[in-house]
Amino acid sequence: MNCRMDGRVALITGASKGLGRAMAGAFAASGAEVIMLARRADVLDEAVKEISAAGGRAHGIACDVSKASSIEAAWATISARQSKIDILINNAGVAAAKPFEAVSDVEWQADLDLKLFAAIRLARLVLPGMKSRRWGRIINVLNIHAKAPAPNTSPTSVSRAAGMALTKLLATECAPHNVLVNALLVGLIESDQWARRHAQQGENKPYVEFLADLAKGRIPLGRYGEAAEFANMACFLCSDAGSYITGTAINVDGGLASVV
Repeated sequence: MNCRMDGRVALITGASKGLGRAMAGAFAASGAEVIMLARRADVLDEAVKEISAAGGRAHGIACDVSKASSIEAAWATISARQSKIDILINNAGVAAAKPFEAVSDVEWQADLDLKLFAAIRLARLVLPGMKSRRWGRIINVLNIHAKAPAPNTSPTSVSRAAGMALTKLLATECAPHNVLVNALLVGLIESDQWARRHAQQGENKPYVEFLADLAKGRIPLGRYGEAAEFANMACFLCSDAGSYITGTAINVDGGLASVV
């Protein structure tokens, strides 16, 4: 199966670490030029250097996608450099899970700005070009609580469910223009967020053991996922090999979710 992306340009948010970094590396290795957005310029620069050293084409732009003004500034830079964006990966996000009554208005708004409005704003910017060229791919990275919210998962479960509705809406409207829109739902996959949680909790056990214990007895496949496995699915959907898949939300979770 050919999952090459030669000649494509991909825009990836939250791209300096974790799943975003894995997707950026995989896309570049598949022939795409990648534009990587993330808040921390120093970490982003290091990721760009790593991909470039491996022979890929990558550019980094510091951007806080939770802010409309920051997206506008990044888009101005992108437009000055690029003639097109073929692929958009809305990946930026942080874990935010509390009991419903413990979440303030400020926290609700911050989560929606980062996870929903960023995707809305970026899709609105890239869609005109994709439609005019009659080729485009958008992936919204969500999590499995978008389908089956668990207790104490506000505000993430709600903002991610809204992201799933956005995915279906865009897929339906954009299909006549050969712009495909899908969602990938994360389960327990090794990422920078889990590394930060491990550090914050002051766990005595090693990080890998910490993740293995979280997976034990919960995940049918019996292990946590690797970022590269997630990136492989994104590569398939964004290549010509995935040309008849749109409007779906795929669990990448080792069977963890209680719904399909």
